[in-house]
Amino acid sequence: MTTELRVNDRIRVPEVRLVGPGGEQVGIVRIEDALRLAAESDLDLVEVAPTARPPVCRLMDYGKFKYEAAQKARESRRNQTNTVIKEMKLRPKIDAHDYDTKKGHVVRFLKAGDKVKITIMFRGREQHRPELGYRLLQRLAADVEDLGFIESNARQDGRNMTMVLGPLKKKSEAQAEVKAEKAKVTAERTAEKEADEAADKAHREAARETATPKKPRRRSENLDPDMEA
Repeated sequence: MTTELRVNDRIRVPEVRLVGPGGEQVGIVRIEDALRLAAESDLDLVEVAPTARPPVCRLMDYGKFKYEAAQKARESRRNQTNTVIKEMKLRPKIDAHDYDTKKGHVVRFLKAGDKVKITIMFRGREQHRPELGYRLLQRLAADVEDLGFIESNARQDGRNMTMVLGPLKKKSEAQAEVKAEKAKVTAERTAEKEADEAADKAHREAARETATPKKPRRRSENLDPDMEA
């Protein structure tokens, strides 16, 4: 929640601590003198610290100040990324094929810049073998160490054991890489298509140039040469 700064005639105090447009300290002056200096400088008198005693005001171009603040806020929102936590569940005695599939999903999530919560689900007597889940979590963390790190160590929570993996790259960096990779693939496909079209065109032109010309029709040798055609 933001509050609008008081400007010029909206500042209702008898005196202010004035700061010049370059940040220089002018000192404590009457509000009338501060407004006069603002008018003479073709600037605005802006109350930047209303809770100070006396309030601190600065001479500035308020319109330019608001524009630059809005630009910074827009840029900050553009660079801001929402933290997403994906979840992957495994069993302590997972087979090799399922493990590779689950690991593939974790790799994809980390490449996208997302955190991954790994949950080991114990059933029945498996609850008395927590070391199975711990070893599995450590194995998975080691398999993806080039993409992520252990952000939250393994811990037992009832029938489950959880661990959180964090991505080594920020989400914005991961998204930029994915975008660049897509652009690269698109460019390669376009170039390949253009090359195929050029080769096909050259093949058709070569076929036309080497085509055997048709022989002209000749009069039958059995016809009487004195007969008119």
